[in-house]
Amino acid sequence: MSALALDVAAVRARFSALDRPTAFFDAPGGTQVPDSVIEAMAAYLRESNANLGGAFETSRRSDALVVSAHHAAARFLGCEPDEVGFGQNMTTINFALTRTVGRELRAGDEVVVTRLDHDGNVSPWLELAHDLDLVVRFADIREEDATLDLVDLERQLGERTRVVAFPWASNAVGTITDVRRIAELAHEAGALAWVDAVHYAPHGPIDVREAGVDVLLCSPYKFFGPHLGLFFGRRELLERWRPFKVRPAPDEPIGVRFETGTLPHEALAGFCAAVAYVESLGWEAIVAHERELGERLLGGLPDALRLHGPPTMDGRAPTFAVTFPTLTPELAAIRLAERGIAVWWGDYYALEVMRRLGLPDGAVRLGIVHYNTAEEVDRLLGELQRLV
Repeated sequence: MSALALDVAAVRARFSALDRPTAFFDAPGGTQVPDSVIEAMAAYLRESNANLGGAFETSRRSDALVVSAHHAAARFLGCEPDEVGFGQNMTTINFALTRTVGRELRAGDEVVVTRLDHDGNVSPWLELAHDLDLVVRFADIREEDATLDLVDLERQLGERTRVVAFPWASNAVGTITDVRRIAELAHEAGALAWVDAVHYAPHGPIDVREAGVDVLLCSPYKFFGPHLGLFFGRRELLERWRPFKVRPAPDEPIGVRFETGTLPHEALAGFCAAVAYVESLGWEAIVAHERELGERLLGGLPDALRLHGPPTMDGRAPTFAVTFPTLTPELAAIRLAERGIAVWWGDYYALEVMRRLGLPDGAVRLGIVHYNTAEEVDRLLGELQRLV
């Protein structure tokens, strides 16, 4: 489907969840899922529900599903199937992987994180630093547009830097970072480039090879799939690292070594369907439609609102943090909900960016994805105008 041919009505017809009067601008906290995802999960539970490694039919189907899920993940991330793994969610996976890499770190080693990050890519490092006596340094942001300050990031790097952890896109203010440049800076310092792509994943294509990253994490429930976590690890690292696992668990493929216990196979079925759904549309169509809606929203925001983050659609995802002159973020979100518009308020676990921007109560977050319509954006703008 080309960028000029995104039939939003046809897209929405694939989502039973959208057949209601609510206008969903809550996607940064988790998207709605197409019916194909729901049907794939139900079909697995009806027809294939079994654990792995058995000689009987449902177990063989489950074995095949797990292989298919790893191949779908590889297509989605631009890597090999044995370089990916699944888990409960991004945060849980990140705690496990940081503990794994911690086996190679020594007291005094340094990790650089950013003030743009979701805390899922900060606290695992802070906890590891507490246990191993590491040093965690924070790369700053520019307050005026909430973009990452690469000069300050480079200033934080040193001979003891072992990891640079950063977001591909901010879940709070929408800022997109220069992933390839940050990865280059990390590698020049002899450090790993460790990327949280949770917020970017529903908005654009990911190619871990082109980006040059070493570890990448994302969450399928943010890109039209079920609640699940997904990671990529560069082959040389996964082969070298010693995972935390039970002894009978398989050692091959290498990514599977980091998947503890029995995975939710029905969620893997839904994940495969989510990737197929995105592939059926194509990123060109998704990106173009979201940019158009984002520009429409930015062009119509009431002057009384304060936008936090990049002022245009350049260098940002279609996620917008705004504050009101008289209403708290919580009260504004409540008022919008009463009018049938779903938005989030607060800090969204992006503690550092809210502190840096001086927003103790957080902000109201307006999130657009490709199933939103121009009419919904206009409806949102009208309600925002009424509130101010």
